[in-house]
Order: sequence, then structure tokens, then C-alpha cells
Amino acid sequence: MKILVTGGLGFIGSHTCVSLLEENYEVVVVDKLSNSDISVIDKIKKITNKNLKFYQADVCNEEELDKIFSNEKIDAVIHFAAYKAVGESVEKPILYYENNLISTIKLCKIMKKHHCNKLVYSSSATVYGSPKELPIKEDFPLSTTNPYGTTKLMTERILKDICLADPTFSVIILRYFNPIGAHESALLGEDPNGIPNNLMPYIMKVAVKKLDSLNIFGNDYDTKDGTGVRDYIHVVDLANGHLKALDKVNNTEGINYYNLGTGKGYSVLEVVKAFEKVNNVIIPYTIVARRKGDIAACYADPTKAKKELNWEAVKTLEEMCKDSYNFVKNQNK
Repeated sequence: MKILVTGGLGFIGSHTCVSLLEENYEVVVVDKLSNSDISVIDKIKKITNKNLKFYQADVCNEEELDKIFSNEKIDAVIHFAAYKAVGESVEKPILYYENNLISTIKLCKIMKKHHCNKLVYSSSATVYGSPKELPIKEDFPLSTTNPYGTTKLMTERILKDICLADPTFSVIILRYFNPIGAHESALLGEDPNGIPNNLMPYIMKVAVKKLDSLNIFGNDYDTKDGTGVRDYIHVVDLANGHLKALDKVNNTEGINYYNLGTGKGYSVLEVVKAFEKVNNVIIPYTIVARRKGDIAACYADPTKAKKELNWEAVKTLEEMCKDSYNFVKNQNK
């Protein structure tokens, strides 16, 4: 099978490409390199000893997409390409609505033209807004607290309508919780430019002394220690979830939704302490004001994915912290 991976050189996309190649899928990547690097291709090849095909293109560009589908006989698509920073989405909502919605609309239009009707979509736990109870199940009410989350929820609705209009179309929606960690080779991981929006890359920048201190956004939430609680999942576990979703999407029609998380919630301070302990480093931190759009706690009930996809997260928080640090040390040799 030939799989198109949009945003395939990004953090989650690159790890998924590794998993796909290891399972002998043909992989075609499209990425505009706005938040990724061309060097990731060589790293994927080094890990897998296999090749992939790469197109530098914007998924919002219909003509470029059409050429790719004309050149390749694509059997299914895994769609990662999107802007993903909650804070930035609050500051630049138009950028997020334009990129995240139009990319999916153009992609589905070209898929339909070329009779490709299998899609695995990268959604987010942000579509649950501020949940009234925990853990979060797939049938909970949906709402959002920031523009990034709204783009994910709106895209889910677009995909649902496409499936209603075309019964042969099959979509799996994967609602991620908080991906961290890195590939055990220390070649692939998350290393954003500047001050990161997400916790683990921020911790890593402090660990290698690129930043002096970690800012913890709020310590007055209604949680065990006042800091935000999230469901952190190892990116390799998450990547493997996409292969299970691919199996499912190839054997079903219509739309299905799955949480990909561990089912455990860890606070920001718990993650900091685990990172310090497993890596024998000190992470100085400063408590600052809450960020707009953040919620107190969010963790998954992953039962449905285990039952219907035969998938579950197996890696521990300690492994996530260790692999993250090994990656950033390797990057900064």
C-alpha cells in the first residue's frame, strides 16, 4: 500500500513514517517545511534503512496536490499538516483557520478526484474543551477554548459531512492527548525554534541551558499541586496508533473517533520532577500567570482504541523523559 503522509517531516509525522516503513508500507511525504526540516528525511532513512518519496508542497495548494496524486497511486492518507500551537492560535486566529481548514478541504477535494477514499486525521483532545468530568470518552460533549481547538473541531465536522455525502468514504479521527518523547535512536524528536509552546520541548531547552528557566503557567488550578494536568503519551506509541487506525480505515466505511492517550494524568510539576530524577538534571522554573485557552486537567479514557483498534500506550513517563533528553543532547553535541 502507498500512503501519503501530509506534514510527514514534523514531530508526530516523522515517527509515523518510521513505523510505516518498518511495516513495509510505501510512504509519500508532502511537507512545506514551515515547522520541520529537510534533514529529517535522512534520519528516517538511517533508522529504517528504507526510502520514502518527498514533495515539498503546501497542502493548501490544490494544483500541487493534484500533481502529487497524478504522479502517485495513493491508497490512503494520514493527514498531519496543520499549525498546532494553542498560544499562537489565540494571537493569530486567521492564520490558523485559513491553514488548518483549507488544507483539509483541498486535500479531500483532490482525494475525491483521484478516487482515494481512506483518511486518518490528526485531531486533538482540545475538541473536548474544558470537560465536566474525567477521564474523557469519545462521546463527551464537544467544545473548544481556543482557535487551534476550534479548527480541529470544525475539520471533524467537515469530514463527518463528507462521509455522510459519500458512503464509500472512510475516515478515522484520532484525538491525541499530549505527545512527548523521542525515537530511541535519538535521531528524531521535537526541537522547535525559540521558546517552545509545549512543556517537554521547553524543559529540554532548559536542561541543555539554551533557556535559563521554565515558565510554569499557573499554579492555582484545581489540581493536586495547582499546576495543569495532562495525559502525556510517548510519540512512538502514538505513531503505532496510526498504523492500527490504517488497518481499521481500510476495512470500514463512514467515520470513527478514537482517543489516543495513556489514561493517566500528570501535573506539570510531576513531569518536571520525573525528568530531573531520570536524567539527573535540575530544571529551574518560575511560576507565571495562566495562559489564555488553557484548562485545568485533561486525560483520556483510551478503552475504545484498545477494544476496536487493538492499540494501547505501553511506554512510561520515565521513558518519555529519558528519550526526550537523549534526543536533545544528541542535537546539541
